[in-house]
Formats: sequence, C-alpha cells, structure tokens
Amino acid sequence: MEAGAEPSRVAVTDTAAELMRKLYARHGPLMFHQSGGCCDGSSPMCYLEGEFRVGASDVELARLAIEGIAEPVTFWMGGEQFERWRHTHLTVDVVPGRGGGFSLEAPEGVRFLIRSRLLTDVEDAVLNH
Repeated sequence: MEAGAEPSRVAVTDTAAELMRKLYARHGPLMFHQSGGCCDGSSPMCYLEGEFRVGASDVELARLAIEGIAEPVTFWMGGEQFERWRHTHLTVDVVPGRGGGFSLEAPEGVRFLIRSRLLTDVEDAVLNH
C-alpha cells in the first residue's frame, strides 16, 4: 500500500488489467463475482456489467479503476464467503488455462485467478472496523 493511500480489498496485476482492457473493448463494461463454490466457483468470474445478478447477501468489495476502461470494474463476493475472507486481500491475476464456462475470458485460453494474503494490521483496522 502506498503512503497516504486508502487500503483496498482487491488489486489487479498488469496482466489482468491488460486482459480486462481487451474484454472491455470487445464486450463493454465489466464486473467480477467470486462465489466461493468449488470448481469454477473458486475462480473469479468475469461478466458483462449487470449480466450476473448479485443478491442481497453479495458484498461489493471494490470498484476497480483500470487504466483504459472508462467505468469502474465492480468486484463482488458472495456474503458467506466474505465472512470467511474478510481479513484477506485479493489480487486478480491471469494464468494459462480454460476459464469458467460463462466467464468472458473463457475463449482466450487463459483464466482469471485470485492470489490472496492476509490484510496487514493497518488495512484490517480500516477495512473491518
């Protein structure tokens, strides 16, 4: 975290940002949902903004500002998973392999992946209290 910057729950690697720009140019505004299920549900799913209906228990973790994308990319997590992961910082990355069947990156031969770490004491104090 940069000095003076507000802590965030979600970051994006340069590789993930580049893929998001490509998907945005092709499809329009984007969103992510992390459900916490098994298999595809354990990876963040990328959708056209509004294509996935978030529920009352879903938590918006971030409105990501990605250079080259006009609108923020929203990042949501299922409420039950958030309760287990609330002390975790997430970084969206990209790895080779097939993405989830409905995730926009599926045809690209890559998939989004979450890398995580525990929040620092400072981040935790701001984000969870």
